[in-house]
Amino acid sequence: MIPAAFEYFAPTSVDEAVSLLREHTDAKVLAGGQSLLPVLRLRLAAPESIVDIGKIDELRGVRDDGDALVIGALTAHTTVQTDPLIGEHTRLISLAAATIADPQVRHRGTFGGSLAHADPAGDLPAVAVALDASMEIAGPDGRRTVGARDFFQGVFSTALADDELLVEIRVPKYTGWGAHYEKFTMVAQGWPIVSVAAAVRLDGDSIAEARVAFSNMGSTPIRAHAVEDSLIGRPATAEAVREAAARAADGTSPVTDLNGDAEYRRHLASVLTRRAVLAAAGTG
Repeated sequence: MIPAAFEYFAPTSVDEAVSLLREHTDAKVLAGGQSLLPVLRLRLAAPESIVDIGKIDELRGVRDDGDALVIGALTAHTTVQTDPLIGEHTRLISLAAATIADPQVRHRGTFGGSLAHADPAGDLPAVAVALDASMEIAGPDGRRTVGARDFFQGVFSTALADDELLVEIRVPKYTGWGAHYEKFTMVAQGWPIVSVAAAVRLDGDSIAEARVAFSNMGSTPIRAHAVEDSLIGRPATAEAVREAAARAADGTSPVTDLNGDAEYRRHLASVLTRRAVLAAAGTG
């Protein structure tokens, strides 16, 4: 299908983009376009204006900022997947980015665009929650920072106001941590029915710290605090991890749809958590 008619703008700075969003209240932001363009073509959305931020070069790239990495919102999935800083300090992001759709989508899709889209089945929102990332948002009144836990507010809903723009993502360093991203899909390159993002730090043979989060186990990414608490101080053995993974569904609210019912998703969460944690610990 052909999208409905819209007015097109291509700002070259963050300030210009924010000004356009404030002036055109029905505008949609176009980053990589891998989520927005299909929606436009199907006419599931018909905005009066499109603000294409693809020419704002300051929104691209990865930089070291001491105890954290800062990732520009327009940084492509492929860059995130292969960047040496991310691979060294926040490897979980690289692993998740490598599973997104196909190479074409990964070359065009953007890190910030995926987060701002806030699809409950998206790969990167769960990673952002697991790693306690924070989002820097630009708006008419300046910039503000929102933690990942508070950024995602519902299905396709975030803390972004209509006249605000996600500009960069700050991720604490997890240097030396093991990481793994595990997901289950019905078809290759499809959205996960459930996915698990896991990062662990070992102290000898025991798990000293753990971070685990799910996608598609609720309307927003969910941090698996019960699993984390059960893992800390325990050996990274199959038995201990299986016992912790049995609590994977605690605090979740999975939906029932054509891909599976809620109980099926709870079972998947437990199985995938066990696999992800063992792999992250290097014992799987």
